[in-house]
Amino acid sequence: MAGQFINSIFDERAHELAELGRAFYARGWVLGTSGNFSAVVSRDPLRLAITSSGIDKGELNPAHILEVDVEGCAVRGDGKPSAETLLHLAIAKIRAAGAVLHTHSVWSNILSDDDDNQHGLEITGFEMLKGLDGVTTHEHSEWLPIVENSQDMPLLTAGVAEALNEHRAAHGFLIRRHGLYTWGRDIADAKRHVEIIEFLLEVMGRRHLAHGR
Repeated sequence: MAGQFINSIFDERAHELAELGRAFYARGWVLGTSGNFSAVVSRDPLRLAITSSGIDKGELNPAHILEVDVEGCAVRGDGKPSAETLLHLAIAKIRAAGAVLHTHSVWSNILSDDDDNQHGLEITGFEMLKGLDGVTTHEHSEWLPIVENSQDMPLLTAGVAEALNEHRAAHGFLIRRHGLYTWGRDIADAKRHVEIIEFLLEVMGRRHLAHGR
């Protein structure tokens, strides 16, 4: 019975992630084969449903979703797990996240490469901040740490873990010239965080352009 229950959860998460991926592709946040998404299937042992590597997110379907164990090894499905599976596992453990979403938007790349944003990006004063979990006022100051990019996944994961532990109130982080990571208690919660933060990143970027920066 336990196995059947887990199978049912995996199937549900796979359908949800596939639908979300296609929607994000349509909004220009995961063009080409960029981006990756995951959701917790079980906590003990930790298992994630996660997108397979190299898949066009505009054509994402449940067959492109794998199940991985706590080491990032596929235990269900065909294909290769996302190269950034270790990051998803770290966020799921450190933040107790039920879902982790990673986008590659234009604005996240531009702002993470801005010389004024060496270590992170502060966003404050916007009403949309109230869409973030636990935020009740536009006067909230959201700090998005910026982690240096690397193709060495253990090294990158260590940098992400350091940022998550140092900035406990952060709802997401940027990887320089790469994209946004955010998370939530479930897929719907994480999806809302992507929408809120991507909106705010575009506002910040357009404001800089308007001011000639």
